[in-house]
Amino acid sequence: MSAHAEPATAPTALGEPTTPVPRRWVAAVSIASVGSWSALFGPIQVLLALQAAQLAPHGKQAVFGLVTGLGAAVAVVANPVFGALSDRTTSRFGRRLPWVAASTVAGAASLVLLTWAPDVAAMALGWCLAQAAFNAFYAALAAAVPDQVPRTQRGVVSGWLGLAQTAGIVVGTALAALSGGITAGYLACAALALVSAVPYLAARRDIVLPRSQRPALRLRPFLASFWIDPRRHPDFAWAFATRMLMKLCNAMGTLYLLYYLQDQVRRTDAKTDVLVLTALYAAAVLGTAIALGTWSDRVARRRPFVTASGVVMAVAAVILAAWPTWPGAITAAVVFGVGYGGYASVDFALLTEVLPTAADRGKDLGVINIADSLPQVLAPAVAAPIVVHAGGYPTLYAVAAAFSLSGGVLVRRIRSVR
Repeated sequence: MSAHAEPATAPTALGEPTTPVPRRWVAAVSIASVGSWSALFGPIQVLLALQAAQLAPHGKQAVFGLVTGLGAAVAVVANPVFGALSDRTTSRFGRRLPWVAASTVAGAASLVLLTWAPDVAAMALGWCLAQAAFNAFYAALAAAVPDQVPRTQRGVVSGWLGLAQTAGIVVGTALAALSGGITAGYLACAALALVSAVPYLAARRDIVLPRSQRPALRLRPFLASFWIDPRRHPDFAWAFATRMLMKLCNAMGTLYLLYYLQDQVRRTDAKTDVLVLTALYAAAVLGTAIALGTWSDRVARRRPFVTASGVVMAVAAVILAAWPTWPGAITAAVVFGVGYGGYASVDFALLTEVLPTAADRGKDLGVINIADSLPQVLAPAVAAPIVVHAGGYPTLYAVAAAFSLSGGVLVRRIRSVR
């Protein structure tokens, strides 16, 4: 396809796509997603925790929480801002491709910077830059879905993207745990991010926004556009709340997993154990995400899948709280994977169906993706005091279960999606 041509799925940049996208495009988007999620979760699951312990052995929990919290705060801002900028991009290569290319390179460079970090400040700086870059990547890539994928196909595409995130967690954790050290882990994640973006960029499938349709970029209206009034768009607000609660359960369940295995379960090789649990979790997601996404498209329903998933994820958190043993952790990983697979199968599809306007898809998805990033800020703030002062890991995972159940209930308030 020529860089100037627009795909048949959407004849105009602001049109609603009606023709299904080809499987090769879905595969390319999924592969690119695997690389970006690997580059984020390899550090989150293993490398940042190890680096915090290396730089501050007596305050590793606080340093790890500080660095991940700062990075997540950057992500909260970066995702909607870069999404809005991609909405206004009139490059001859399209609205999204230039941002995917530039952010991939910037993200890889940020991970290389982390290998050099001599102190906590440099570590925090490197991780904030990485979060900014990979959230710019995700903002552009995610917006390509409502740009090009018809609603009748979004369930299965959502399932593949959910699976890609899970695969990214597994691959990133494996690279981080098995590469031979902190430096090698960061370099491996950076290399994968670069390589995985190539098929998507090589396809050159994007939609050009004519300059005549580009909104004016004035600072005050631009900033005001990030506020989406919940009274005018209540379904958007409920979708935001649902996603934040589900992701908060996920963040609290995984953020301190390495320390949970070390300090509560008393495992001697917790780094490898995290990889084992992540692989089991991924296998369970694989068994549910695509099948349930296809089922969701067939029955044209999203909300029941979210509600059921919230219950199953809560059960997994309760298992971690009540059964702090290696068999308990294995069981929880599988149950959590089943629940999250069901959620991932419809999450993104549901979100794309409550976006207020076609002109602001990137920005609006960026706003709702705050519900993905904000839990990474809140989780350390909530989890650290609980672990240290308010009941430890059992209380932590009980609270996580409550968040998941709440998300499963609140999704019922969305009216425009069945």
